[in-house]
Amino acid sequence: MRLPDTAHTHRPWRIHEIAPDFHLEDVWALPTPGGPEDFPRLVRLAANRDSADTPSPVARALVAVRRRLGAWFGWDAPDSGLGSRVETLRERLPADLLAAPPGPTFAHRPFTSVYLTETEWAAEVANRTVHAVMHLAWVPDGEGGYRGQMAVLVKPNGRLGQVYMLAIAPFRHLVVYPPLIRHFGQAWRATPPARTT
Repeated sequence: MRLPDTAHTHRPWRIHEIAPDFHLEDVWALPTPGGPEDFPRLVRLAANRDSADTPSPVARALVAVRRRLGAWFGWDAPDSGLGSRVETLRERLPADLLAAPPGPTFAHRPFTSVYLTETEWAAEVANRTVHAVMHLAWVPDGEGGYRGQMAVLVKPNGRLGQVYMLAIAPFRHLVVYPPLIRHFGQAWRATPPARTT
């Protein structure tokens, strides 16, 4: 379910101080009910997911088209990403976050972990169109439990990035994210919770 921006902006997340120049694109509630100790499970699941595995054939086709366009136009070339076109957000971290491990590596997606705390995790990706952040958080669900929340923050790369984000917005909101989030919930239910001792 898509949430109002305030679900992200009204919480004291560390990402606010690190990426104030990024635009909050959207916020989503994740169907990942759990307890206070389940955030590491959410992080592991997110790091190991492949967006091409969504059960929606339309979403899979759009992911394939985006990868093909990226290859044709060089949007995802090595010199278009982190450390080349843009500086990694790790360069902006305060000392306490920089001293801690940044979080897991991604198995199937071009994201890089920026930082990890007990309740939030940020990962970034950059190419010729955008510099983007996926922010996962663990929030109270209002019913005595917790659930995941995902925010997408974006810094478009010039006119190309602005046009690109406008062009993909309806596809992201209607075709890509809803089935991807449903599939995420299915994977969550299939993953055993952490053992407590």
